[in-house]
Order: sequence, then C-alpha cells, then structure tokens
Amino acid sequence: MVRRPTSARLLNRSLMHAAARLHYLDGLSQLEVSRRMEVSTATVSRLLALAREEGIVRIQVVDFDEADILGEKLALALGLQAVRVIDGALPAALGAEVAALLQRAGLAAGAVLAIGWGRTVQSVIAAGLPQLPGLVVVPTTGGMSETASHFQINEFVRKAAAQMGAEARFLHAPSTVSDELRAVLARDLDAAQVIAAWGRVDAAILGIGLYHRGAGSDPGLDAAAAEAAVGDVARHYVDLEGRDIAWPGMHGLMSISRAELQRIPLSIGAAMGREKAAAIIGAVRSGMVNALVTDTRAAAAMLELLAADG
Repeated sequence: MVRRPTSARLLNRSLMHAAARLHYLDGLSQLEVSRRMEVSTATVSRLLALAREEGIVRIQVVDFDEADILGEKLALALGLQAVRVIDGALPAALGAEVAALLQRAGLAAGAVLAIGWGRTVQSVIAAGLPQLPGLVVVPTTGGMSETASHFQINEFVRKAAAQMGAEARFLHAPSTVSDELRAVLARDLDAAQVIAAWGRVDAAILGIGLYHRGAGSDPGLDAAAAEAAVGDVARHYVDLEGRDIAWPGMHGLMSISRAELQRIPLSIGAAMGREKAAAIIGAVRSGMVNALVTDTRAAAAMLELLAADG
C-alpha cells in the first residue's frame, strides 16, 4: 500500500520549495527570505538545509574544462586581470566574452571606449556588443590606406556605438601624418575631441596584429627590427618581451600612444590562433593589454612558448 504524505509533511515541503526558490532562483538573502515568508532566519536556514536533504535543491560543482584551465594558467603566468578562453575557431564566439567583460567593468555614461582594427575586432563587433548607453566610442588610430573591410576603423566605431546606444566620434585622418597635417588636425574640432579622448579611455577592444614583412601594413622595419618584431597593438610594434620597436615614420603616427594604452583600466586584447601566440605575449608584456579574449589553440601555444622562454 502506498503511504500518503501527511498534511504537515506537504506543508513543510511547500515551505522548503518556497524558501529555495526565493534564495537560489530569485537571489534573495536569507534575511530577505525570512521577511518575505514572515518566519525567522533560523527557520529559513533550516528549510534550505532540509530542501537539500530532500533533493528539492541539487547543488552541482562543475569541473573546469580545458578552456578554463588554460585561462587560469595564462592569467597567472602573465599577470592579466582577466582571461577568457573559448573552445572553438569562430572569432564571433569571442563576442560574448568581450561583452561580459565590458558589462562587468561598470562603465558609466560619459566613459570612453576605444576600438581597434583587425579581423578579430571586426568579428567581435559583428557578433554584437551589450547595451551601454551614454558611452563615447572612439577609434584608436586614423585610417589605414587599405580597402579591406577589417581596416575600416571608423565603421567599427559606428557599428559599436549603434549597438550600445553610445555616441560615436570619428577620426577622418590617415594613420600617419606629416607635421603640417597634424597641426591642422589639432585645430579641427572633431579630430581634437578624439585626440583628447585618448588620454581618458576607460576601456578598449584591441586587435593584436602579427608582423608580416612586405605586407601592406609593413612599417618598413630594418632587418634587425624585423627579426625581433612579433606583432603590434594600434601600430605600436613590440618584441616578445614587450619592448617598443622603432620604425620609420613612427613620429608621425596618428594613434593613441603606448603610454595612453598602458593607463587604460580595462584594455581587452582579442586574438586567435597558434600563430598569434608570440604577438599576444609581446602585447601583454608591453602593458598595452591587461585582459585577454582568445581561443584554446592560441592559449596552449602561449603556455608552450612561455615554458620554453623560462
């Protein structure tokens, strides 16, 4: 014969369920639950304990997967404030991780977000950024003399601002300028606003580029510098140790400076693939990147390189 539960037992289970829902699902503290249910906090604590014993509440501790472990190791090895590693090869998948970091940053209206260029940044923006109304979005550099879509930095700024409900500010200038053009831009209201904003950036989404000798964006490094260069952030080229690499024309760079990048509270580097490992390490060691969103391939290659580098 099936034993029917008593009314007292049904009442207790009902109370357990109500307390569990308020505490675990609605996020109320035990004190808030006690006030809502009009019982003591001791009773709430007992109800929650019984709910776990009865199986009404099941607590599961999920093991770290490979991506989490790689992220933890990288954060420790490189002193990064945040690392997010995805298990996959789709750049758009980085978008959710970048969005989460921006939301956690607590950016208030009037805060400045700087946007870099490159294929990965393009994919992150295409995946969508969170609603952060009142932000000011600026490019990190002037425009490159390239027609490919991943060089169109003002378009990245426009799309990012539209997604977030933010204000876009554009820089209608090349990435390198003469002294004469720089003087003219300093008197232009739109350009002057962007240049001034570089000194007070609160967060940035930055591509980390590889150095490709002979490519369209090659700054013309001499043989020794080309041998040492591993990559760049906003056209600031670095070696594996993060040291600055001089290049012809760098004095004319129309870009946020290395020092300005180093003072940004949240500077997110976005890069993928094993081939980017050295470039990412150099960017982080330079201080221009203090948070990282990447994939397991790049993360594993970085740890291998760091181990070999001692």
